[in-house]
Amino acid sequence: MNRIPSVSLRGDAAEAGAAAAPDPAALARWARAFCIIRFDLERGQLVEACFPPDALAHGGLDRLVAFSSFPDSMSHHLPRHRSSVHDSLFSFRLPDPSPSAAGSRRGFLYGFVFNRQRQDERLPRGGEQKSVVILSHAPYSSLFRLLLQILGPLCFDIGHNALTMVASHVAAWPAPSPGCPMELPIGSAALRVHLPPAADDPGPPPALLPANPSVPYGLFHDADLFAAFRGLLLHLWTLWELMVVGEPILVVAPSPPQCSEAVAGLVSLVAPILYSVDFRPYFTIHDPDFARLNALAEGEVFPPMVLGVTNLFFLRSLKSVPNVVSVGSPNPDSTRVLPAGGQSPTSANGSNGTPVRFKLEKLAINKFSPTGLLNSIKLRREGPLSLMTEHKEALWSTYVPTTKPDTSVLNRLIDAGVSPRIEESMSVVNNEILRRHFLELTTNFLAPFGPYLRTTTPLEGSSPFVDPPLLPPFHADEFVNGLASRGPGKFLSKRMKSNWLDLYRKFLEGPNFMPWFRQRRSAAEQDQIRLWRQARMNVDIEKLMSKMSELERIDSFNVIERYLLKEMEILGQVLLNQ
Repeated sequence: MNRIPSVSLRGDAAEAGAAAAPDPAALARWARAFCIIRFDLERGQLVEACFPPDALAHGGLDRLVAFSSFPDSMSHHLPRHRSSVHDSLFSFRLPDPSPSAAGSRRGFLYGFVFNRQRQDERLPRGGEQKSVVILSHAPYSSLFRLLLQILGPLCFDIGHNALTMVASHVAAWPAPSPGCPMELPIGSAALRVHLPPAADDPGPPPALLPANPSVPYGLFHDADLFAAFRGLLLHLWTLWELMVVGEPILVVAPSPPQCSEAVAGLVSLVAPILYSVDFRPYFTIHDPDFARLNALAEGEVFPPMVLGVTNLFFLRSLKSVPNVVSVGSPNPDSTRVLPAGGQSPTSANGSNGTPVRFKLEKLAINKFSPTGLLNSIKLRREGPLSLMTEHKEALWSTYVPTTKPDTSVLNRLIDAGVSPRIEESMSVVNNEILRRHFLELTTNFLAPFGPYLRTTTPLEGSSPFVDPPLLPPFHADEFVNGLASRGPGKFLSKRMKSNWLDLYRKFLEGPNFMPWFRQRRSAAEQDQIRLWRQARMNVDIEKLMSKMSELERIDSFNVIERYLLKEMEILGQVLLNQ
C-alpha cells in the first residue's frame, strides 16, 4: 500500500562505472546482496548479476535465492493479451548457510522480490520473467518494499549498473536505528520509514498498552492484514491463538505476494510477543528443510512452523500439518471477496457508491442458516485437498479456540467498494482498527505476567547503596493457580470462553513463552539496575549520613566505596571500547 517515491537516479547512470565501490561493511549494516535473477529456458533460474559479486558464494545460497525468487507458474497471472507485463512484490525467508551464521542460534536471511513477468507471443514460449532481489539479515519489509519499487524498474531500465548505484546510496545511510523513525536518502527522494524493534528488544511492558498503534511493536507492522484475510475475518481470533501457542500452520494462496503477505500478517498479529517459531513467507520444494519435513512418518508431530505455499503439491506431501488456511483470490487484479450470498460489489455500497460499514453477516457464511451449515459440513468433510480442484478461502483446524470473535471490531470495518483509490484508503483504516484490537488483546493477555517483571526503586529516606532486590521468582504451576483464583480480567472475560485458562497453559508450554519471558525478565533486571544506579547518583549523601549512627556510617562508607570503584571500572571499559 506504500506509494512509490518520486526519485531520479538517471543522472548517476553515466557515472556508475567510475563511482567508488560502496563500502562493504557499511552496506552489510542494511543488506547482504542486491541481485537480478533470470529464468533461462534451458537452464532454469540463474543469478544474472549480484552486488557484492561474492555475496551468494556460500552453501549454495545462489540456488536457494534463485528458486525462491519466482512464482511456481506464470500462466494464470497474466491476461491473455498479445503483449502484457505483470509486476509483483513478495518476500521469502531462508536459513543462512554462510559460515558467519554458524552457531547455536540458527540465522535467517530475508529476501524481498520485485518480479516482472512479460507475456509476448514473439518471445520463445510466449514470455519471459526476471526478478530483482534484495537480500538482508533484517526483516525491514516496509523499507525494502519501497526500495524495490525504485530498484526494480530501474534495473529493467538501465541494467546491472542499477545494483551498484542503489547499493552506493544504501551504504551511505547511517546505521539502522531499530524501533525508531528514519529518513533515508535515495537519489532525489527520501524513504521515510519506522523500523521495527530489534530482535532483542523486549518491547513495552505487558501492563502498558502502547498509545500509538501506528508505531511498530513487532515484525511486519506494515502487512495488509485486512486484505490478506478479508474473506476470513471471523477466523482471525483463532489464527491469533494458533500463533500465540506456536501451532504449525500451512498457508495456501494462489500467488507468492498473497501467501507472503498472509504469513507476515500472522506474525504481526501477536506483537509485542517475540514470535520464536520458524516461519517462511514463501516456501518451495527447493528449500533445504523440505526433505526433512517430507520425510516425517505418519503420526509424527509436525514441528512448529508457519509455511506460505502456492504449490498444491504441499497439500499431499505435508498432510500432517494440523492447521491449513487458504487465502487470496486466483485473480491478482481483484483482491475483493464478495460476501456470501453473491451480492454484487456495487450493491454492497450506498446508493452513491460511498463506502459503508461491513455487516457481520457479510463476513462469512451465516452459521445459523441451513445452507451455511451444510456448506460448512461439506467444507470440513472435503478438507484442504478440495483446494486441488477449486481455490476457496477457508480454515481447516482441529484446534478448539478459546477467544471469541469481537463483533464490535468487525462492525467497525469499512467496505471499500470497487474504486482502487478508495480500496487503498479504507484498507489503511481497517488495518488500523484490526491492529489496535489485536495489540490490545495481546497486551491484556500478557498483563498477568506483569508482577514478575515489575521493577522497584529505593524507598524514600532509605539508602540506595545496597543491592537491588531480586525480581519475584516465576513458577508456572503457581502462576496458573493464582490466575485461576483471580480470573482473566475484565477485558478478556468478555472475549474468552470458560476454558480460557487452557490458553495460558498452552502458551506456557509452547515455543513462544520462554524466549519472550526471558527477554522481558532480562530487560526488567537491567532497568532495575539503572533505576538504583540513578538513585545513588541523585541521593543527598549529607542528609542520608545525618540519620545514621557511627557504625552505620562506617558500613555505608565501605559500601559507597565499593560502588564507586564499580562505576570507575564501568567507565574505564567504556573508554577502552571507544
